[in-house]
Amino acid sequence: MRASQFYISTLKEAPADAEIASHQLMMRAGMIKKLGAGIYSYMPMGLRVIRKVEAIVRDEMNKAGAVEMTMPVIQPAELWQETGRFTTNGPELMRIQDRHGRDFVVQPTSEEVATDVMRQDIKSYKQLPKNIYQIQTKFRDERRPRFGLMRGREFIMKDAYSFDRDEAAAKVSYQGMAAAYRKIFDRFGLQYRAVAADSGAIGGDLSEEFQVIAATGEDAIVYCPTSSYAANMEKAEALAPTDERKTPSQAMTQTATPGKSTCADVAEFLGFPLASTVKSLVLATDTPSDKIEVVKTQVWLLLLRGDHDMNEVKVGKIEGLAGFRFATVPEIEDHFGCKPGYLGPLNMLKPAKLVVDREVAVMADWVCGANEADFHITGVNWGRDLPEPEVVADIRNVVAGDASPDGKGLLAIERGIEIGHVFYLGTKYSKPMNATFLGDNGKPQFLEMGCYGIGITRLPAAAIEQNHDAKGMIWPDAIAPFTVVLCPISPDRFANVKAASDTLYAELLAAGVDVILDDRNERPGAMFADWELIGVPHRITIGDRGLKEGHVEYQHRRDAASTQMATADALNLIKGKLGL
Repeated sequence: MRASQFYISTLKEAPADAEIASHQLMMRAGMIKKLGAGIYSYMPMGLRVIRKVEAIVRDEMNKAGAVEMTMPVIQPAELWQETGRFTTNGPELMRIQDRHGRDFVVQPTSEEVATDVMRQDIKSYKQLPKNIYQIQTKFRDERRPRFGLMRGREFIMKDAYSFDRDEAAAKVSYQGMAAAYRKIFDRFGLQYRAVAADSGAIGGDLSEEFQVIAATGEDAIVYCPTSSYAANMEKAEALAPTDERKTPSQAMTQTATPGKSTCADVAEFLGFPLASTVKSLVLATDTPSDKIEVVKTQVWLLLLRGDHDMNEVKVGKIEGLAGFRFATVPEIEDHFGCKPGYLGPLNMLKPAKLVVDREVAVMADWVCGANEADFHITGVNWGRDLPEPEVVADIRNVVAGDASPDGKGLLAIERGIEIGHVFYLGTKYSKPMNATFLGDNGKPQFLEMGCYGIGITRLPAAAIEQNHDAKGMIWPDAIAPFTVVLCPISPDRFANVKAASDTLYAELLAAGVDVILDDRNERPGAMFADWELIGVPHRITIGDRGLKEGHVEYQHRRDAASTQMATADALNLIKGKLGL
């Protein structure tokens, strides 16, 4: 490709609403252009990266035995009503109607359609296993689309769906896809981790996320440096303390804490360690009662150590707390007689269901709110001052230094960007959609499913977050928009520069190198700035003086300076760098 024939549109400054590096750099490099909130046009430079990502994904999926198809972006609501997701999915699911008033959805994913395809065709266990995938546009109506392609509303995703005769076979398919994903992400040339994950809204019993390591990542990745353990924050278990509870040594005392409503402020005011305080979180669950349109509300009190944070995913899995919400101020005042900031399990006006974190269950002489403004209670102990807790559970986020659940060291935490996810679904979708086949016993059985997603358009943004500097992007070879750029200096003035550039360009093309020749006659500074911004990994500069001395200059995007090489060696050097 010659730059004069390509679409290059770079900016010196990023738009004001571009907050993170990938958004800023993709806009400045002319890779994407904003059309609306969370909706972007993929410009030619950005589309080349996306197509390279797709090609790697497609190649490894095909090698793993998956078969490509395409499912509609607009899907009948009836399918989603069969599984219940038409109503249970939140406002992120875009619901629309056609001219006849019939309901449809704009697909965020395609479990229902894939299941419908298979229930039409699969009649016997002899037809299994099957694995289908698509690379297709998706839409999720994010409340706050932000960060460019990192959290947009319209995006491209690869989603695959496996169908098997039983759980054992389905888990073989799952492991096959998990292995294929590792090959895919290895080929991208990015630093990543595969971590155990919660299945979330998709559902299922077995799940792994693939996270690109980046300081700006939205997700916290928990891992053990001395073992293979890795999980996302929602999944990582905080083990129960091994130490026994200490014997009470303090009298329970109500203590004035004027204006001190947080655990940190209370601890500092009283001169106590923050770890000796207990925070009270009030939740509520709503369930329909026997009477029509009447909802019964249950208030819950959760106790965590003052220096710990609640894990909402873990809490939602406690019996009775599925679908919880945070209690309103009137509900809190009705049960505790006090506004938030001074709440605790003692002296409540009305009972609340108590859930105690594992750490709190072994604490002694702890501090909590007195259910009276400007007062806390010190020296609180289980068994003496209030009954032993009936519900003790892991409801907190782990912290660095916690014991690893595999017993092989201590946990560390780093940031990551989720770019892929694999799930074993079981019969979560096949059962409500009655997707059955005849087993080898002659009886109908539900299809066992797995699903597997990769964020095609999110991955380039993640790659940039991991690979950039003050000048711009630094692409891995595998997904760079162009692998090599040739930068001739003043080819309009020097015939030898133009001839040498054209010759090397033709040789690189013939060798299968993805090369662009910058024939725009730009000033060297402006030309180099463009390609450093765009992040092409390999650059060869061709100038009149160097040619007369028999050399050109090579510089990798990560190199601080260029190096000279014989003009005749340029082709072989690039082929060697690229393993050709």
